[in-house]
Amino acid sequence: MAGGAQDNDEEITGINVTPLVDVVLVLLIIFMVTANFIVRETVEVDLPRAANGGETVQGLVNVVLDKDGKLFFDGTELSEAELSRKVTEAVAKDKDTRAIISADQSIPYGRVMRLIDVVKGQGIAKFALNIQKDAAPVPAAAPSAP
Repeated sequence: MAGGAQDNDEEITGINVTPLVDVVLVLLIIFMVTANFIVRETVEVDLPRAANGGETVQGLVNVVLDKDGKLFFDGTELSEAELSRKVTEAVAKDKDTRAIISADQSIPYGRVMRLIDVVKGQGIAKFALNIQKDAAPVPAAAPSAP
């Protein structure tokens, strides 16, 4: 034949996958080693942002439970029943209303959960719990011996 083509009638009986396995193992080792360096120690809180203090964010309500157990909705003191009505009104104005719930750390956990239930029960699906970032935990008082 012209052109130097050779007739090779031998069939390929197997494919050498060793280089493929080597590359996959090297990539696996690289991913396992680098995965240890990806550490998230943050608590993500959905807080509003404003360019200046005079602006208000539409569709956002602030619910605060102070250390005396008083309930505030956007700065106005009210009862739990009134809170339910106010949240319903806010949701009627904007169905995408979000809430920021703040509670003093001395308030019992059950009271905060009831507050969350009231907010969610009136139609607010997205809410954030307000926390003080990087606050040192308050040490528990040591029990005194009688």
